[in-house]
Amino acid sequence: MVTTLSANVYGMATAPTVAPKQSDQVTRKTYPNYKVIVLNDDFNTFQHVTECLMKYIPGMSADRAWDLTNQVHYEGQAIVWVGPQEPAELYHQQLRRAGLTMAPLEAA
Repeated sequence: MVTTLSANVYGMATAPTVAPKQSDQVTRKTYPNYKVIVLNDDFNTFQHVTECLMKYIPGMSADRAWDLTNQVHYEGQAIVWVGPQEPAELYHQQLRRAGLTMAPLEAA
């Protein structure tokens, strides 16, 4: 006597597997922004920090620079600029070279 075993006995699927259709769309990922953060210290004056912010951060007004300097002093740090990595590295380096105490660049 010949016994026929069904596909289920061997754990095989009885219907063919259909792969999902590949999408022709390209998913674009944006580059992350980076935060330029100035830290409080005991040796930079309010005037120096304010002047550096106006000098090195594009579009920085005197009022905004003063507000950020106060934030650095009273809260210990301030995010002074957020944007793409390359300009963030430049502003970070310029502020550091001017003597400001900087946090490491941080992805936003």
